Amino acid sequence: MSAEYIIGIDEAGRGPLAGPVTVGLFYVAKILLPEIEEEIFKTGIRDSKKLTAKRREKIFELLNSWHKEGKVMIGHSHVGPDLIDKWGMTKSLAVGVKKVLQPFAVRAEVLEVNLDGLLKAPAVFTNQATIIKGDEKEVAIALASVVAKVTRDNLMKKADLLYPQYKFLANKGYGTQAHIESLKVCGPCPIHRRSFLKKILKD
Repeated sequence: MSAEYIIGIDEAGRGPLAGPVTVGLFYVAKILLPEIEEEIFKTGIRDSKKLTAKRREKIFELLNSWHKEGKVMIGHSHVGPDLIDKWGMTKSLAVGVKKVLQPFAVRAEVLEVNLDGLLKAPAVFTNQATIIKGDEKEVAIALASVVAKVTRDNLMKKADLLYPQYKFLANKGYGTQAHIESLKVCGPCPIHRRSFLKKILKD
């Protein structure tokens, strides 16, 4: 049976010192994909990391409105720092992908699942492809990337209100010089990944 629908999967937050890793999902009927590509990516830029934060947020707002209309579906899953410390990043990402795809498992035979980088879907999704730099090559992955990035950024903005000393609003948990200096003065907070801090705090 040929796939009627396509799902894109990407992650955000693999490398930061704090916060979750977030898996984003974008789902749409394949027949609608060219129309969506034309409307969203008129500039030709697909990689969410190369878009401005304002542009990503605008795309996310549009995807949200289409989700409410039933034109597309978007979703995300977070895997927190405690589980990243326990499992490591590879297993954490696998769990995040499985969680976000769980609602679609009963329809796996009519789905094409495209995943960025080294991500893999559970075996029930037999029509899946892992695509290096997929967020630059495939529209569905590019939109999943926007979902993951904006959703995680919004979470880190909230974390900044709780832990302003680490400047999460600016760094989103990444290891900037200012963030590292704050860690050395204040020590880690509850959302830091302890397994990522061993060398920093030792120094």
